[in-house]
Amino acid sequence: MDVTIRQIHLLPTLIHWRKEILENVSGATPSKRMLADTRLYYQKHIADGSHIAVMAEADGIGVGFGAISVVEELPSPDNPSGLCARLTDVYVQKEYRSKGIGQMIVRWLVDKAAESGCGAIWLEADGALSLYRRTKL
Repeated sequence: MDVTIRQIHLLPTLIHWRKEILENVSGATPSKRMLADTRLYYQKHIADGSHIAVMAEADGIGVGFGAISVVEELPSPDNPSGLCARLTDVYVQKEYRSKGIGQMIVRWLVDKAAESGCGAIWLEADGALSLYRRTKL
């Protein structure tokens, strides 16, 4: 299985993954209003670079997703830039789990956060703590 991670910008692809994550992780079908607000969020934050999303493809088929949101806080001695990345929505479709794909997504996003000047990364752990530990950040 050939797995690649690529950054995505297309709104239909972003909306598709967000909807799949909400349905399969949260068990909730997003309302039309939530999807409209999600579209507005992506339009703003993908364009200004404060949200970076990736898709994992296995043999050319989309099988996973992940994202970071870059936020700014007060600079500090341990984070002079004040930039922080919030790692969120790391998701791999059930049949592709336990193949290292989630780790590849996390590693790509952590590297991108560092390249973007983020001095801190916040991890959203909704069931993903073991993934983060396996990735050895």
